[in-house]
Parts: sequence; structure tokens; C-alpha cells
Amino acid sequence: MAIYKQADYEALRRRCVELKQAGWKQADIARAFGLTQGWVSQTLKTYREQGEAGLMTGKRTGAPSRLTADQLDQLTKELAKGAEQHGFSGQVWTRPRINDVINKLFGVSYDPSQIGRLLKKVGWSRQKPARQARQQDPQAVANWQAERLPALKKSAD
Repeated sequence: MAIYKQADYEALRRRCVELKQAGWKQADIARAFGLTQGWVSQTLKTYREQGEAGLMTGKRTGAPSRLTADQLDQLTKELAKGAEQHGFSGQVWTRPRINDVINKLFGVSYDPSQIGRLLKKVGWSRQKPARQARQQDPQAVANWQAERLPALKKSAD
């Protein structure tokens, strides 16, 4: 298979269409340019569906966002209220919980794996919970370790 630069592909697609219109078979076009038959087939299909625009070289964009900028703003305001405000126990937001809120507010559902991408878009980042509770009493912990922990270890034997 031949190696082409990205800039050459638009001209190559146009030439494939010209040869097909001149009566060439897909296999012959592929062989002439060192391409796969699948690539030629896809090029011709795109041309049939989109015309000249389908031959243009350009950045391929993904599916359009299902939430508008205003909806994303509303979502961040709702998330800022906290998880308990939306009927969840505890203040931790998880991807499935956020997806539930999005579904209730806007009637749109995302795959949980995509929620992180959506949150990044609005400036939120993943946070890890603290390993130690902020309200923890150091004196109570020391007392527990000195008095209760040894008793638990003895009963385990």
C-alpha cells in the first residue's frame, strides 16, 4: 500500500470518483493507487451521500453536544447545591448520580464513562476524598489505639 500525506487525500478522493465515473472498477482503482478496496469503497459511498463536500479534507468532528451551554451552566449550579439536595445520601457526587441529575433535568442520558469529559468541559475536576475525616478528634483516636485496639487483638487470638 502506498504512503500518502494528509494533504494528498482530497486529490486522491477526487481522482477515485473521476475514475469510477469513467467506468473503472473499485478493485482496479485501489490497485492503481496502492489503496485498499475498503478505502475506495468508503470514499465512493461518502461521495454518493454528501457530494463534493464529502471529498473535502477537514477535521472530523464528533457528535454535537446534547446539552447547550445554558444547560451546562444550569447543571453546575445544581451540582453546587450538593448531592443531598437531589435526594442522594451523602455529599459525594459520582458519575451515575450526575447522570441521574442530567436525565431528570434535561431528559438526556450519557454513558457514565462520558460524565468526566462533560464535567471537565465546565471546569470541574475529579476529587479524591480525604483519607482522614476533618472532624476526627486526635485525642479520641489515641485513646482508642491505647485501650480498645489491644483488647480487640487479644480477642482475635
